[in-house]
Amino acid sequence: MPPRTRAFRGFTLIEILVVVAIIAIAAGMAVIAYDGDDSASAAREARRFGSALEHASARAQWRAETLGVSADGNGWRFWRRPADANRWLPFSEDDVLAAHAVPSGMAVSPLSYAGRPLPADAIVPLRASGHNEPFAFVLTGRTARIVLAADPLNRVTMQIDTAAP
Repeated sequence: MPPRTRAFRGFTLIEILVVVAIIAIAAGMAVIAYDGDDSASAAREARRFGSALEHASARAQWRAETLGVSADGNGWRFWRRPADANRWLPFSEDDVLAAHAVPSGMAVSPLSYAGRPLPADAIVPLRASGHNEPFAFVLTGRTARIVLAADPLNRVTMQIDTAAP
């Protein structure tokens, strides 16, 4: 007598529901991981901007040139002001000082210069003498607000406030 073969009947409804539930849980975890606390990403961007500010200040002294920095909400840019020019020119010769766009959901803007508030289109000068006025920029994300402040010795510090964006 030939052995009986069992016909394949497909998946049960319970098996399909378990797979859908697992996929839903994994998707939910991915959304939380992607759209959650962006303070680490904001801190990384702030460190990058702070390092670029210190590099620009040192370069201005080393090369005896006047540089500037601005932020327009979407990113920051460094500028050069040649001695024979009456206007700022975009800086493009150094990869560290290249224009930089911040990630989506973040913004960077000027905050103050010599203790006074700055307009959004301000260019903060970095003098060849190295004697700069204190200035600050603010980087905001969905869950973080970071103030980058430079003192007269061109040291940049970060104040992180993760409670208020």
